[in-house]
Amino acid sequence: MGIPEDIAQFEQCLNELIIKYEQYFLGLEKREPVRLLETVDRLARKYVSVKIVNTMLNFKYNSLVAKLNSYRQYWNRILRLMEEGRYSRDRFRMAMHDDRSAPAGKTSPPHRDDTDDLYRQFIEARRSCNLPVETITREMVASAIERQKPAIAAKYGTDRVEFRIVIQDGVPKIKARPRRSQ
Repeated sequence: MGIPEDIAQFEQCLNELIIKYEQYFLGLEKREPVRLLETVDRLARKYVSVKIVNTMLNFKYNSLVAKLNSYRQYWNRILRLMEEGRYSRDRFRMAMHDDRSAPAGKTSPPHRDDTDDLYRQFIEARRSCNLPVETITREMVASAIERQKPAIAAKYGTDRVEFRIVIQDGVPKIKARPRRSQ
C-alpha cells in the first residue's frame, strides 16, 4: 500500500480505537482494546523515519499522531483514576448498583443544587440506562429545575430546595425535596 492508503487506514483505526475506549470506559466493553491500540501504534510508527514529501499527507499524518498522543494521555489518566477508584462514571455506576441492591424506593444521595453537576449526572444516568442523550441540553435541565422549585417551595413552605437524580423503572428523573437546615 502507498502512503495515502496507510494514512487513511491509520485514521480509520484511530477513530475505531477512540470509540472502543469510550465503550470500555462506559462499561459496554469488558476489556481494554489493547490489540487495536497495538495496531494503531504500529501504523503511527510506520512513517516516523520516512520523509513524507507531500505536504498535505505529512500534515495529516502528523495531526493523527498528535491526536493519538493526546488521546493516549487522556486514556492513561482515566485508567489511573479507574484503578484508584476515583473515576466519576465508575462511582456513579457503583452508586446505582448499591441503589438496586437497596430496598425499593431508595434513592441516590442528594446532590448540590448546581445545574452543571446535575446536568452531568443526568446525562451519565441516561447513558447508563442506554437512553439517548443527544437531545438533552443544560437549558432543558435548568428549566425543569425552575419549574419544580415553586411547587416544592409551596408544598413545604421553604425556598431552599435540593435536587438529585433518581432512576425509577430504568428511567433517570430529577427529583426535588426541601433542603434540610444545617
